[in-house]
Amino acid sequence: MATCKACGSTNPVGANFCSRCGERLGGAPTGDTTRVIAIVEDDGHGADLGAELTAAVAALSDGTAMLVVTRGPQMGERYVLDASTTTAGRSTDCEIFLDDITVSRHHARFRLGDGIVTVEDLGSLNGTYVNRDLVDGSLALRPGDEVQIGKFRMVLYTHEPGRP
Repeated sequence: MATCKACGSTNPVGANFCSRCGERLGGAPTGDTTRVIAIVEDDGHGADLGAELTAAVAALSDGTAMLVVTRGPQMGERYVLDASTTTAGRSTDCEIFLDDITVSRHHARFRLGDGIVTVEDLGSLNGTYVNRDLVDGSLALRPGDEVQIGKFRMVLYTHEPGRP
């Protein structure tokens, strides 16, 4: 039996972490890490787009959309959704390459048809979220929706005729 130095709880031999408090139980580090992706409440993704992004959104063709990374390692990246299917993930064969361990190799699929964008989680480990709600199956997106894949938060923009 192994005794936890933090809480004094008795644990089975060979256990790496305390079953009561979660503290590491001595021994060599395993290399395993678990991280929680913090939710930041004040992200301002609905803020002023700025002249450059406003022009890019206005230049979108009818029936296409754009995802803009508003939080994460590739902040400011833009991805135009103009194909019927676009995949997002950590694999280099994805059209939207999101280079971070919190992203599965083939994490999510965006579909574009008749001006409607949908997102579908592809069985990812950390899930795909829209407006901080877990996507179960496929979900239709609206302009301004926030899609979270791992550490990446992206806002969907579409060209709306008659709007600057």
